[in-house]
Amino acid sequence: MTRTHQLAATPETVHWGFFDASLAPALTVSPGDEVIIDTVNGGPGELVDCPFPLLPEHRAIHRQCVPKMGPHIMTGPVAVDGAQPGDVLEVEILGVQLRTDWGFNAIKPLRGALSEDFPFLRVLHIPIDRELNEALLPFGPRIPLRPFFGIMGVAPPAAWGTISSIEPREHGGNIDLTELVPGVRLFLPVFAPGALFSVGDGHAVQGDGEVCLTALETSLTGRFKLNLHRSWSLARPLAITPTHVITMGMDPDLDDAAKIALREMINVLVRTNGWSAADAYTFCSLACDLRITQIVDGNKGVHAMLARRYIPNLLT
Repeated sequence: MTRTHQLAATPETVHWGFFDASLAPALTVSPGDEVIIDTVNGGPGELVDCPFPLLPEHRAIHRQCVPKMGPHIMTGPVAVDGAQPGDVLEVEILGVQLRTDWGFNAIKPLRGALSEDFPFLRVLHIPIDRELNEALLPFGPRIPLRPFFGIMGVAPPAAWGTISSIEPREHGGNIDLTELVPGVRLFLPVFAPGALFSVGDGHAVQGDGEVCLTALETSLTGRFKLNLHRSWSLARPLAITPTHVITMGMDPDLDDAAKIALREMINVLVRTNGWSAADAYTFCSLACDLRITQIVDGNKGVHAMLARRYIPNLLT
């Protein structure tokens, strides 16, 4: 019987700035269960002189927890009972809700797509109108919101040890893919017993590229259904939206990230449709779109998008 669990963001249930397969689970669920997860976003440096109230648990995390390697505060990990390396974890995104009426955006020295043009620190605290689902920027425009989690990932291979939350990798992590909204299923390869799923880096809205380093960063609550697949394997994250299949590439070189995303889509077409690699390559040139995911996280991201009607039997 499917159960619904809740996991609050507290000093005992978050890990700040890193992934590690040795982390003890904050919660264990059965395959097919749903879990509602609260998150917070932002360290003390981004929240100096913030005119908006912080959630009490956000303040407690700042007081009691210490960042390690990266800036992201992630809630979890959630262990899925029976998950083993070689399995695939399906994260069905059922809902994403804003937790506060504000967010922030930061430009930081030596970071971002144009760090040579903007070599300074600037933090904007931006009000959010949850009724209108808009953000009001201090220089005038209103932006419609499309909340999603920048980070969704499982534990990396144990041999990697402790890794930063900044770079997205084969385990997922800081993907920053704007398509990962409610109604989408994210598939992640499992590298550690229990899979150990964590989520964080809430974004109220982001453009593809996330060019100045940050999105409209905010605290979110997500509702997820966690399923396991053992009948097929996966090397890198893959997503299925109501309309598209998405493969992903991450690499320090943007060209190489694009090649990885394209090769992953070719592999999907060969495996699912039985085509030759050359036929799949030709088809991708006609029907597959390559888009920049982000260019600011060390490993740059490119995602390949193909209409689902071309791969009708992907999960069979």
